[in-house]
Amino acid sequence: MLYRFLLTAVLCVLASFAQAKPPVLSPKDTKTKIDEILKAHVSHQRLSTDTIRRSFQNYLDEIDPGKTYLVESEITDWINPTEESLERTLSSIHAEDFTTYEQLHEIFLLSIERRSRLETKLLELELPKNVKPSDFKDLTWAKTEEELLDRLLRIKALQLSSAEKLNQETKDQFQQRLTKRRLNKEDEQNPSNPQERKQLVLSNVLKSVSSSLDSQTAYFTPAEANQFMIQVQQRLFGIGAQLRDDLDGLSIVKLLDGGPAILNGKIKLNDKIIAVDNEPILGMDISEAVELIRGQQGTSVNLTILRKCTDNQEEKLNIDIVRGEVVLKESRIESSSVPFGDGVIGIFHLFSFYQDNKSSSASDIAQAINQLKAQKNIKGVILDLRNNAGGLLDQAVAVTGLFIDKGVVVSIKDNTGQVRHLRNIENRKVWDGPLFVLTNRASASASEIVAQTLQDYGRAIVIGDDQTFGKGTFQTFTLESSHFGKVNPKGEYKVTRGRYYTVSGKSPQLTGVKADIKVPGIFSYIDLGEKFSKYPLEPDTIEATFEDNLLDVPSVHRRHIASIYKKSTMQTISSTYSPYLQILTENSKKRIELSKNYQVFLKEIEKKDNFGEESEQFGNDDLQLDETVNVMKDLIYLMEKNSTIDQSAA
Repeated sequence: MLYRFLLTAVLCVLASFAQAKPPVLSPKDTKTKIDEILKAHVSHQRLSTDTIRRSFQNYLDEIDPGKTYLVESEITDWINPTEESLERTLSSIHAEDFTTYEQLHEIFLLSIERRSRLETKLLELELPKNVKPSDFKDLTWAKTEEELLDRLLRIKALQLSSAEKLNQETKDQFQQRLTKRRLNKEDEQNPSNPQERKQLVLSNVLKSVSSSLDSQTAYFTPAEANQFMIQVQQRLFGIGAQLRDDLDGLSIVKLLDGGPAILNGKIKLNDKIIAVDNEPILGMDISEAVELIRGQQGTSVNLTILRKCTDNQEEKLNIDIVRGEVVLKESRIESSSVPFGDGVIGIFHLFSFYQDNKSSSASDIAQAINQLKAQKNIKGVILDLRNNAGGLLDQAVAVTGLFIDKGVVVSIKDNTGQVRHLRNIENRKVWDGPLFVLTNRASASASEIVAQTLQDYGRAIVIGDDQTFGKGTFQTFTLESSHFGKVNPKGEYKVTRGRYYTVSGKSPQLTGVKADIKVPGIFSYIDLGEKFSKYPLEPDTIEATFEDNLLDVPSVHRRHIASIYKKSTMQTISSTYSPYLQILTENSKKRIELSKNYQVFLKEIEKKDNFGEESEQFGNDDLQLDETVNVMKDLIYLMEKNSTIDQSAA
């Protein structure tokens, strides 16, 4: 079977998983797929009682993610299972028997009947006031039916507070629409055909068991596999906005570069979508709402939004946007420069690590730097990897190679324990002067390879959020992009095959890449990263490879390769920036403390509900980038001053 290496960390769901009938699975098929996943996994080659315990929790999250159906007392055996029940379930799975999960699903089906009764009661109760989305963070299971009823009432109050902004006709229809959507969701979990119901349980089992191994391993139904490929290829048709479900609408937390929404100019960050083509989306699952917003290229969609005004009031707007192709894996970078002294500071924002027949991230950056060199005197370079979730592994190596001599860039250790080193073997360095890598908590995977390797060698200063995302694992997917559309009718899966390490032997898994100089940005106070996911793999280390002995190369070829590879300059550890780090850090800290605008910004981002780009009161300023430029100016000044002193002494 062919596999595709996946390094991208999918931080936000930009495409919905289409609803469809469950795959045609038998118990034997289910056990076979579990065995295949275990065989390929880096850490778990067999099921254990611990993974079974996790799978129970995952199954509950699969059927009742909002904790609005089940009551704690009826699922105690799955929340707090005994060792005996875990062992029994483990033995049953080996025998291709999934009765334990079927029993849990039956309890959920009974809870659907109770939910209908509670919904009737809600119509008679007065709605509470001042309910906030943050009230529903970190929910636990309701202990009683009364507590569950109160939770549903508060959710309804939150939804209706936005529904009241709609016209009277839509408001009157809201309850019926909400009920219809709930019933549709319930029907999906309760197919009328008993055989389909069993197949649904088996597909849920595969999801629950696979995701119990680690936070990145997952099973996909055929429909979901196709949608996942959209994410891998990063192409879809829609408006180009990243959304967050706040229960009372979908808040716009990011506008994608080059997308219809940002080109239209009428949509703003923090706008809240409450209807699509006059169809209210309140109470709708985010995947359903996204499906309404997406559509054929060139067609128009009307969005009803709520926008906060300066007097803390809200205005309702109807905005038409023509759908277009949204290319998330953009074959381009953004380049700019800032004047300084007798030259400029070059800023190169890389969105992902990509390669196609026309371009690649490495070639595009090289071209952009060389073009700026031809026009200006470059005094420093800032490589902006914020929000870059990764991409192709060989491009991470190639981009790093633009700034270093020959040497190891990244190492991979797979599920067999074999270590393979990926090297920069070409003389293609385009910049050897002052270099910053700007990162935030959304910089992940391939971005972390580049940032940490350049940091390891002392070639760059890492600046930005305190740490990056912390994804130091790689996955393989059973569906090749070249076979897009030819999905296995029994489903596909991606599985974590190993970890990667930079030249120091460290893996960014969980810990992320630590900033040399902390300059806070929009994600600095958000719980974002691999360590906040369910069941992440632990990090480990391997031996550093600053001295490359080529031991991973077959001995018969080692001498010949060494004569070519080590013929020119090898990258060594540099201490160029060490004398300046303390003063650079102190200067930056003082500037931030004295900046009223930055201090207001920091207070705003400390509010946990503000999960978006800079709010409107900060205009179009990118405060994190502005301060990074200031730090670069300090570095250039100090290095030039030191050079002048050295020349005078000589």
